[in-house]
Amino acid sequence: VSLEMGKISVEGVGEVQEYIDVCDFAVGLSRMLGGPVLPSERPGHALIEQWNPLGLVGIITAFNFPVAVYGWNNALALVCGNCCLWKGAPTTPLTSVAVTQIVAQVLEDNKLPGAICSLACGGADVGSAMSKDERINLLSFTGSTNVGKQVSLVVQERFGRMLLELGGNNAIIVFDDADLNMIIPAVLFAAVGTAGQRCTTTRRLFLHESIHDSVVEKLVKAYKQVRIGDPLDSNTLYGPLHTKQAVDMYKNAVEQVKQQGGTVACGGKMINRPGNYVEPTIVTGLPHDAAIVHTETFAPILYVLKFKSEEEAFMWNNEVKQGLSSSIFTKDVGRMFRWMGPKGSDCGIVNVNIPTSGAEIGGAFGGEKHTGGGRESGSDAWKQYMRRSTCTINYSKELPLAQGIKFE
Repeated sequence: VSLEMGKISVEGVGEVQEYIDVCDFAVGLSRMLGGPVLPSERPGHALIEQWNPLGLVGIITAFNFPVAVYGWNNALALVCGNCCLWKGAPTTPLTSVAVTQIVAQVLEDNKLPGAICSLACGGADVGSAMSKDERINLLSFTGSTNVGKQVSLVVQERFGRMLLELGGNNAIIVFDDADLNMIIPAVLFAAVGTAGQRCTTTRRLFLHESIHDSVVEKLVKAYKQVRIGDPLDSNTLYGPLHTKQAVDMYKNAVEQVKQQGGTVACGGKMINRPGNYVEPTIVTGLPHDAAIVHTETFAPILYVLKFKSEEEAFMWNNEVKQGLSSSIFTKDVGRMFRWMGPKGSDCGIVNVNIPTSGAEIGGAFGGEKHTGGGRESGSDAWKQYMRRSTCTINYSKELPLAQGIKFE
């Protein structure tokens, strides 16, 4: 994972551990895949919901989590009784092959065909073929919003099922009553972790006007202490971007910041060393609705914005097109519940006093709006990998018809 994707080794180990944990979760879940028994309005009848496998689940994953995201889908799809066809990112093929070989070995050791979990390496042509193929009963796609939109149109055209896990433009809101000792490590982890290449990376930081300057000052100091280096070195906290194209996107975003009137408070430049290294960057002085602030750049750029009121901060959180992850830091219990309620965050992940990244496998992971609406892994996400039948059983000797109709 470190060699192909570029993330630090401890994060790579974390991905593998996450797959193992999801397997544990799925095995427990496999004993609880039940539907309700419903009361029938007709005497001598029983009404039950039966869940059955879909058949073949296609899984297309992104470069940034080349192990864990397949694990989320694969483990749940298997306990629901499905086979899997996986297309990993074209830039992480060795990781895909390694994972597939391990899974195939486990299947074969248990007298099952390894091909239950098959792999197709390739680029957009393979993904396009999977989108069009009617034999794929569910297509789970993790990636950018633009490609996800294309996938959804093709799958919808054949009335196929899809699970979309797309982009995020995630915000942390810090109120004046927050525990400021928690803020710096939380923001640093969420904005700089994986070099800003998580779908849950914090990209917008809203600070109450009374604490804005002091938090920015501390954050700049913390950013300058981040240990940048070889991702395989255990002391490294921050590695390279995944590709040269990512570096170009980063440079373009920094240029847009300057054109739109923002100030680069920290970072903003490429690092002169072999590899796709850029400086983790803090930007201040832009309005909340600046075009670049509303653009998800998959790189470590954090936009810091000053707000006055709770209502204003909640509105700004919700004004972007994506709706994946969101977080507030506060001690006000009423505000916590307003944040989680109907007038609060419109995201699929709504956190209090923890950052936007680092979701647990027990909770359904996913987001609203341009994030796609899909849910992977925890809670009742298993229902997406199965089909539901409403079953009525007449165990009487009568045949009462619906709505009381009588045929004489």
